[in-house]
Amino acid sequence: MSNKRQELYDRIRASSKDSVILEEMIRLGFWPARGTIPDDPAEEIHERAELERQLAALRTEQSRLHDIDALKKALRQQRLEASRAKQQETKERRERERLARAAAWKERQGRDIVYLGRGVSGGLQSTACDAARLARFGLPVLETPAQIAAAMGLTVSELRFLAFQRTTSTVSHYVRFEIPKKTGGTRRISAPMRRLKDAQRWLLDHVLDKVTLHDAAHGFRKARSIVTNATPHVGAEQVVNVDLKDFFPTLEYKRIRGMFRGLGYGEAAATIFALLTSEPEVDEVELDGQRFYVANGVRKLPQGAPTSPAITNIVCRRLDARLAGAAAKLGFTYTRYADDLTFSAPATADAGTMLARVRWIAEQEGFAEHPTKTRVLRKGRRQEVTGVVVNRQLGVERDTLRKFRALLFQIDKDGPAGKTWGASPDLFASVIGYANFVRMVDPEKGGRLLATARALAARHGWTPPRKPPPRPPKPPTGGGGPGGGGGGPTTSPTTPTPAPAAETPPPETPPAKKKKWWQIF
Repeated sequence: MSNKRQELYDRIRASSKDSVILEEMIRLGFWPARGTIPDDPAEEIHERAELERQLAALRTEQSRLHDIDALKKALRQQRLEASRAKQQETKERRERERLARAAAWKERQGRDIVYLGRGVSGGLQSTACDAARLARFGLPVLETPAQIAAAMGLTVSELRFLAFQRTTSTVSHYVRFEIPKKTGGTRRISAPMRRLKDAQRWLLDHVLDKVTLHDAAHGFRKARSIVTNATPHVGAEQVVNVDLKDFFPTLEYKRIRGMFRGLGYGEAAATIFALLTSEPEVDEVELDGQRFYVANGVRKLPQGAPTSPAITNIVCRRLDARLAGAAAKLGFTYTRYADDLTFSAPATADAGTMLARVRWIAEQEGFAEHPTKTRVLRKGRRQEVTGVVVNRQLGVERDTLRKFRALLFQIDKDGPAGKTWGASPDLFASVIGYANFVRMVDPEKGGRLLATARALAARHGWTPPRKPPPRPPKPPTGGGGPGGGGGGPTTSPTTPTPAPAAETPPPETPPAKKKKWWQIF
């Protein structure tokens, strides 16, 4: 009952008492519907009720307009609500734009590389290459990061990760260790981790190895070795040996990148290739139990990467051509194995003039002669070229060979206990390695020594290791001379290339016969 009364009061308040009475009379049948009686007084009642409503509204508006504070408050509230609505609309629009940009950036990152670190990203948007020049070298046409990644079997994200230049990082793409230098001190070796090494191997197989080199280059080439490097100098009356100082570190990032540009690749591809094949010196720092790798200096050619030797050969093409031309004019024969330059000539040739030309040309090509490693070997003393004796025929140093025969005799007589050869802890691996080196230089003599070494190893139950340790504390040891020749039992005696250095230990006695740095490749 109370609810019905309240509804009645609300109806009267919304219109008027007369209007409500009239509506109820019409509803209950005491008065005809509106519009059926001419000059119906109900119309007057409704008009009066409407006028009263309008007057009430005007009175309310008048009272409101006279209350300035309430008016200001209402206006502020109205503006605040409008501002909030606009802010919400702007927030939603910006969020949509952010999501769209993020999706576009993610899509672009999946197909492109726009930044690879400070100082190396300037040319990444220039992808055009010289297709005609690449065709002359027989190289694949690769312009965009997506094409490079697909050719290497990587995603663009993986390629970016491997090539990115980081000033400070918790990740290192190289395992670094040191080996003793022949002249004292140590040399840092940087061995790439598997993923980076796979990318470098692809570059080596599909790009670097396809470039035609100068005929004087013998290092790190198929069907070439220390033997082919020494053969042109056999029987010469004078042999001149020159070493280039800091051979690998001399080749910095800009020069490596320029080399790829010279082959015909665009700015983007050359930048990516140069970053994949170079690295800066790195300091390892521990902070709060976390290890950080901090770059120290410019990027250089790492000693230990499979691409490094091939890059040096390509960079040295003009050096080889100029030195070969100068040598021919002065009556010399020229060959190069890595950083070892060798010149041979009759006794009448002027070695001093040849050395002056070498220094001048090397300096113009961005290299420097090692001041303490230049030797002029004349007939009457032992003449060596990359560890191979070349006086009358290819041979091995007699003293070392004599000690090696004595070692085989002692092993046959007393067994392997307490005996060593070179720096390797594996005696028979070292012995078989050195025998392979001798066989490479002198197949007949080396074949007999290798048969003896294998027989002794079999007698004492030795089996070759299946794979080297992942991070050796020392570098793989080399053979009896700088050439490092020894391989495993499967090495052919007529193959001129050196076998893997892991089984080629150096001689145990003079320190000068320690393995040379380029044998680790």
